Amino acid sequence: MRAAPDERSSGLGLEVFDPAPVGVAVTGGRDRRLVYANAVYRSVFGDRTLRAIAHEAFSEHVDRDYYYGLADQVLATGEPVTVTEAPVKLAYTDTGPQERFFTFSLSQISLGGGEPGVLLVCAEVTEQVTAARQIQDLAEERRRLLQRYQKLGSVGAQILWVADAGGGVIEPSLSWEKMTGQSWEEFRDGGWLDALHPDDREPSALAWKEALERVVPLWEHTYRLRLVNGTYRHFSIRAVPVLEGDAVVEWVGTCTDIEQEWRASRRQELLDRAAAATADITRLEEMLTALTQVIVPDLADGCIIYLIPPAPERFGDVSISAHQVVSAVRPGLPELPEIGEVTFDAGNIFTRTVRRLRPTYRAFPRGEPNPGVAPAGAEAWLVSAKANSVVLVPVIVDGTVAAMVAAATCGERSPISAADVALIGQMFEHAHDPLSNAIEYRRTQRVALALQHSLLPEPPAVPGLQIAARYRPSPAAAEVGGDWYDCFRLRDGATMLTIGDVAGHDLPAAVTMSQIRNMLRGLAVDREEPVGDILRRLDIAMETLYAEETVTCVLARVERPEDGRWRLNYAVAGHPPPLLVTGDGDARFLEEGRSPILGVIRDGPRDSAVEPLLPGGTVLLYTDGLVERAGEDIGKGLDRLRDLAAPLAHKPLEAFCDELLAGLSNGGDDDIAMIAVRLPSTPLDEWDPPSPAGSGPGTPY
Repeated sequence: MRAAPDERSSGLGLEVFDPAPVGVAVTGGRDRRLVYANAVYRSVFGDRTLRAIAHEAFSEHVDRDYYYGLADQVLATGEPVTVTEAPVKLAYTDTGPQERFFTFSLSQISLGGGEPGVLLVCAEVTEQVTAARQIQDLAEERRRLLQRYQKLGSVGAQILWVADAGGGVIEPSLSWEKMTGQSWEEFRDGGWLDALHPDDREPSALAWKEALERVVPLWEHTYRLRLVNGTYRHFSIRAVPVLEGDAVVEWVGTCTDIEQEWRASRRQELLDRAAAATADITRLEEMLTALTQVIVPDLADGCIIYLIPPAPERFGDVSISAHQVVSAVRPGLPELPEIGEVTFDAGNIFTRTVRRLRPTYRAFPRGEPNPGVAPAGAEAWLVSAKANSVVLVPVIVDGTVAAMVAAATCGERSPISAADVALIGQMFEHAHDPLSNAIEYRRTQRVALALQHSLLPEPPAVPGLQIAARYRPSPAAAEVGGDWYDCFRLRDGATMLTIGDVAGHDLPAAVTMSQIRNMLRGLAVDREEPVGDILRRLDIAMETLYAEETVTCVLARVERPEDGRWRLNYAVAGHPPPLLVTGDGDARFLEEGRSPILGVIRDGPRDSAVEPLLPGGTVLLYTDGLVERAGEDIGKGLDRLRDLAAPLAHKPLEAFCDELLAGLSNGGDDDIAMIAVRLPSTPLDEWDPPSPAGSGPGTPY
């Protein structure tokens, strides 16, 4: 709006304010006549007199009289006046009434003829004021949230915490301090790791580092936290990132005590593992080994299981014998000693626990066990491993104590808890049926082994010869089997060797084996004839007495004829061939004198063969369990036997047999019978045979 033509001029052209980006207005005189208003001013306050503008623009403002007085003050004093961030309610805008903010500057100006006027400059600052208020509101909201967080942390069951983008704790947590006893200085940054269990610090630090690098939407982890009283409890930690755009500004998290839930989950997990460990096992030792591997290291640092033989009376004032059958220790601790058989006197803790039929628990200072809490060897281990507690848990099977579990915790680990003692007992209670079956299986297997040995004779004492025999029952069957060996002297001075196998692993097979073996004895003693003819007559007898049976067999005579040279007269009926190991370490199979198995071709011819025997040589007869493996050609097993036997040529005969059995019995699931004879190492004309009274199996010569 241009100045009125009838008004006096100051001599300055007010049009210079037309392009100004702020509102400019000029009033003159005491009556506040509007002399000038630029376009910006008119667009905001309207095209009207100053009095009208003041009345309408500030009509709803509680301080409207204040704005009227500002112009009068400037005219009266000549001093400029500035009002910042002044709220103005504009009721005549296109969008309806709204509040906006301006900064006003009023200063005196001289108009034409010396008349005083007021220059009003106004700049809108609505956006700046709004932004500042939003920032203030956010700061206030954060202050209230922080106060709520601190209050909640001081009374809640959860621990609340805040970390920066790098993972360092940046705000105190009253709940953390109350729970752990750590001060703010100890807790801040990465100090919280010091309150974790030593075994959990490194895994937790690595997991937290990975979460920070990947910026996971939710980080969850479990660790053991040391409480004010020094004990540890399991806590679940959960944290989420706070983002501004794509950038992480901080992490907010909680720690929740989950000890009860963790114990319940672990209990079920260990019971499930124990059940799975015993599900497909039949041998007692393997079953108990599997159970110790569940106990160690989850429940204890060391564990021994003793088998207790059945006894008619457990409640008298008597000692108890036990056999250490399996043991396990946590990695990093000394190995437990192999004690074997141990006897506990009537007043021992072990004996009293057997009689009470319930667990016995002892806690003590590290490395200072109570006297008598374990056998001497195991007690020394408790000292060296710095044990702090021991528990004895009787394993009751079919109403009697069949075994005793001895478990210990060591070092900084907390002593065994009552809950863990109960859990060990529950593991064995849940395994009752498999344990009962395994114990019965073991008992049956031992009876079967005793019966088998009763059917297999001791080799006779033969002047000049060493004879050794071995029998190992099948590890996969409890019943007696059909393998046999035999050795006896004939009237003509020859020594008869025989080995054979009746198909089957049951009592009928063992009975048939015993009968056929005895029948073969009688046939061999009845006539002095080639060994092949003896097998032919056995085959004829089997046709009548054992028509459904098939038998493999080797029958051999160790002879010393008139020329003084030893020889082997042998026949093989469907059986693995004899092995000859010479004194100089050459090993080969005797492949002649072969015929089909007995019970297939009735009254057929049976070949025999003669093999010269040199001084120091060894003849080995064996059953197929020594060389056969499931899914493998028997030729590989025969090669394995020959390669292992050759270097043992100079070993004593007993050691020769033991090392063969140890080296070849692993991996097979059949019975093994073997009998070996070794000749004198000196020629006949240099050999002075011992008297019969001083001879016997393994007698040196």
